[in-house]
Amino acid sequence: MREPHAMLSTADTEREMTESEWIRVASVTELREAGGLLGRSIRGIPLAIYEVSGVCFATLDRCTHGEGRLSDGYLEGFLIECPIHQGLFDVRTGEAARPPCVEPVRTFSVRREGEDLLVSLDSLEQAEASVT
Repeated sequence: MREPHAMLSTADTEREMTESEWIRVASVTELREAGGLLGRSIRGIPLAIYEVSGVCFATLDRCTHGEGRLSDGYLEGFLIECPIHQGLFDVRTGEAARPPCVEPVRTFSVRREGEDLLVSLDSLEQAEASVT
């Protein structure tokens, strides 16, 4: 005979789902101290984290053209410049904004909880599948 499951309130279920879907990548202070541009590796996925006008964004930390680390690039407004061939990407959408880059860079959902910046675990798992 099966044991009855403990009943969880809606708030407990939502908290459980929320905690399992997001992973901490940095603090707001770390990102600001780095000048609004920070490289991180989470579960083997290289990420570039950005802050523009108080809003945070995340992309894969790899240029789609020359494999340069975007976190080593130059951030001006919403545009990140690859340090290798100076191609540009919009950090909000990942769209290529200047050649030689033509393919968009992968973006990740970011949210802030207090001082912590969190990236969507679902986004990371999808990126893991495409990188490996």
